[in-house]
Amino acid sequence: MKKQKLIYRYYRYEGDMLHAKREIPYELKLSSRLLLDELCFSWNKARLEDAINNAIDEGNKEAFLKWSEAYRHYIWE
Repeated sequence: MKKQKLIYRYYRYEGDMLHAKREIPYELKLSSRLLLDELCFSWNKARLEDAINNAIDEGNKEAFLKWSEAYRHYIWE
């Protein structure tokens, strides 16, 4: 019995170039969004805590009231 051989020939496509778009899975999109939200939340909360502590150290009541009002959105207790 003879071995069968496959021969492939390459024919260049002469039409317009097609660009394929690869979709990102929903689970990956969701997990990356949640991770970025958590990082932004933590960074903003830490920044506000530093600003409040600096206002307390300097004795600046106006700055303390301003930053503590903004910090209330980060406390859910």
